[in-house]
Amino acid sequence: MSVSVALCTYNGAAYLAEQLDSILNQTVLPGQIVVSDDGSTDASLAIARRVVSDWLRENPSSALDLIVLQNAKALGVTANFEQALAACTGDLIALCDQDDVWLPQRLERMTAEFDRRPGLLLLHAEARLVDAVGNPLGLTLLQTLGVSDADRAGVHEGHAFDALLRRNIVTGATMMVRRELVAAATPFPAAWVHDEWLAMVAAATGMVDLLDEPLTDYRQHGNNQIGVTTLDASGKLGRLRAPRTARNARLLARSEALQHRASGFEPAASAAVLALIDAKLTHERMRSALSQHRLLRVAPIVRGWRRGDYTRFGLGLQDVLRDLVQPV
Repeated sequence: MSVSVALCTYNGAAYLAEQLDSILNQTVLPGQIVVSDDGSTDASLAIARRVVSDWLRENPSSALDLIVLQNAKALGVTANFEQALAACTGDLIALCDQDDVWLPQRLERMTAEFDRRPGLLLLHAEARLVDAVGNPLGLTLLQTLGVSDADRAGVHEGHAFDALLRRNIVTGATMMVRRELVAAATPFPAAWVHDEWLAMVAAATGMVDLLDEPLTDYRQHGNNQIGVTTLDASGKLGRLRAPRTARNARLLARSEALQHRASGFEPAASAAVLALIDAKLTHERMRSALSQHRLLRVAPIVRGWRRGDYTRFGLGLQDVLRDLVQPV
């Protein structure tokens, strides 16, 4: 199967050459790299063209195709990735951030899984967290996101949709998808981030899996457009103190968009999946409508807990506590 890389850039000159070098030194090379630039004011596009042109001069027999898209007006991360993905012609598409580094076997390992499993729509992988100069931080991406062994086992057993109803565990920088998934998922809803939406559509209509081995060095440098949020004790305490209104409105908008689109998914989602989507929407409507007075929140929260909604559609007691104590 042919492989495209969808690489989005925005003022990424500091790290882009290293990322492109890691793509061009894969043990299995892509046939196409699509660079979609979101209005950079630095040398990002010049670097992309130079690095690929130099490599092509050194590898004249290569059929690698470079496509460069340049937005006069910034679209934002999600819309820029949608544009990049739409321009990819490969059977498989690897999503790529501008500031990471791929391990040499990333494309080989991931394409092998798609070759082996025709029903696989989306595959994501573990990643090592590194600092601005590439030094390991001693953590992996999924550890930092709090993805448990039970979460991993559920995904491996074909239950990715259940995991994603609770929260997103898929990061686009580690992801490869079939091109038909992109066609099924577009246009991306405004309330969703591109990788979360692709994962949800894939899990609702087909197979999603996870490679537990790190295949990317996921760079954290302080200026990431989308980075990772730690779930340590201080991070959890900070969430309890954060105002709830905007977050719950966002979760409700996502559930509404999912429910609106789900009946039209191709291939069709099962009746069981559609029923869970409806129930998730009902749960988020309840949460969004909770009173500003904490005591008045107790009864609806207890009812939701007894129904099992906080466990099916969230992080269980952690979300119960969040709904009980967060300020408006």
